[in-house]
Amino acid sequence: MITTIKTTPFTDQKMGTAGLRRKSKVVTQEHYIENFVQSIFNVIDNLSEKTFLVGGDGRFYNDIAIQKIIKIAAANGVKKLLIAQNGYISTPAGSVVIRKNKLNGGLILSASHNPGGENGDFGLKYSNETGGQVPSSVTDAIYQQTLNISEYKICLGDDVDISKIGSTEYCGMQIEIIDALKDYVDMMQNIFDFNAIKQMFAKGFTMRFDAMNAVTGPYAIEIFENILGAPKCSVVNATPKPDFGGLHPDPNLVYAKELVDFMFSDKAADFGAANDGDGDRNMILGKGFFVTPNDSLAILTDNYKLIPHYKSGIYGVAKSAATSTAVARVAKEHNIGYYEVPTGWKYFVNLMDSNRITFCGEESFGTGSSHIREKDGIWAVLFWLNILAVTGKTVEEITVEHWKKYGRSYYIRFDFEGVDTSVADKLMADLETKLPTLASQVFEGFTIKEAKPFVYNDPVDNSSTKNGLVIYFADGSRIVYRLSGTGSSGATIRVYLERFSQNDILQNPLDMVSPLAKIALQVAEIPQRTGKQKADVIT
Repeated sequence: MITTIKTTPFTDQKMGTAGLRRKSKVVTQEHYIENFVQSIFNVIDNLSEKTFLVGGDGRFYNDIAIQKIIKIAAANGVKKLLIAQNGYISTPAGSVVIRKNKLNGGLILSASHNPGGENGDFGLKYSNETGGQVPSSVTDAIYQQTLNISEYKICLGDDVDISKIGSTEYCGMQIEIIDALKDYVDMMQNIFDFNAIKQMFAKGFTMRFDAMNAVTGPYAIEIFENILGAPKCSVVNATPKPDFGGLHPDPNLVYAKELVDFMFSDKAADFGAANDGDGDRNMILGKGFFVTPNDSLAILTDNYKLIPHYKSGIYGVAKSAATSTAVARVAKEHNIGYYEVPTGWKYFVNLMDSNRITFCGEESFGTGSSHIREKDGIWAVLFWLNILAVTGKTVEEITVEHWKKYGRSYYIRFDFEGVDTSVADKLMADLETKLPTLASQVFEGFTIKEAKPFVYNDPVDNSSTKNGLVIYFADGSRIVYRLSGTGSSGATIRVYLERFSQNDILQNPLDMVSPLAKIALQVAEIPQRTGKQKADVIT
């Protein structure tokens, strides 16, 4: 049943910050997935002793890709696969399963917040035994394999039925079909005060959770409605669909418009939230009120003692360089460790594993803690619900009180999408050359204090990483430029604008950062170089 298939390399299989992401029509080419999966197994030693998790967010082509993975794993002598029932597992739940069962890693099929369907995106990443992203040394080794691959091994048996929980054997390999919800739900119950949240719902508290037709729908129904007692139908768009029902499963003000409109209407619930395609991102809303991911991370960190699992103390907190400085002020107040890292969750993992941080987050709607090695959307939602249950305050009250204490970082991100890669690369290269000349210059009334690339020196492995370009202003404001590594085609230039105010905390964010936006476009020459007069997405 095992055969060897001759193949030729694809030159575009280099993984980004969260695995391989390509258009669905690219990965459906003959041998494409097979080449990539074989290349992963080629860099793993002693496969006959290894057990891996397989599952994903249910997007288009996942079902076919899972069967290919099973057959290639068996042909390469893998000892055992744990496969999520029907192939559905959220990225954070996958991390839970890998860590709890002491697996050797996992192949997680997801393109996260990217659109799905035949004309959408497909993703696949290899997680190691930590339940998180493998280091660059491993992804580089896999990439070299993809460039030199000439054959792959595959078992030619029938497809495996993954619809029923249980064990079987396939081509000499053990297979266990697992309940993807159980381990994750158990962990959440051990972290948060479910009784307090239940009592809050019993008193009439309402919520609206938008699963965006993605993988966390079943998790949300089980946790929020079945266990915590939220009113039925509190979870909407709860059935995972290969094309996410036409939705773009990115939980932000643009793509989660249905939820945003509801929460800013007369019928708004007390609390609103959304997750992305694979469940690792989150958006938090109150009645007529939006909480930025930057503020959310700061507020969760400031209130950690309200959560049973963390009340004895936390090591510290970290943020990506592009994320606002809001949490830095909280870390200073609580006298805990604080780190600023490049974009990419793998940088947080070193800090977690070395007990330097407990919480971490990115401005791109990702928040998490050391309970796993991925960001975790439902964890963030439960954290907020726990705070609301204990304090009895609204989302807006909690946030405004936080600003009064710590000041407010007005923050907005501009995305310029689909830029030709060569144009984007040259723009960034030229801007980096220009940075030293900007010091002391004044634009729109803002004086530049310093302008330089962001460089991170990892305190654990002593590696050094450059990630993005930063302009620092004398008043504490910042502009950050970077290229996104999560797209499937072209390049996305991301411009992050932050303006800090200690006392003037109730203004319109876009109005407050508008002068910085003018400076950002002017200094980088974005309109002239890209042809874009305005951002494609503003969040």
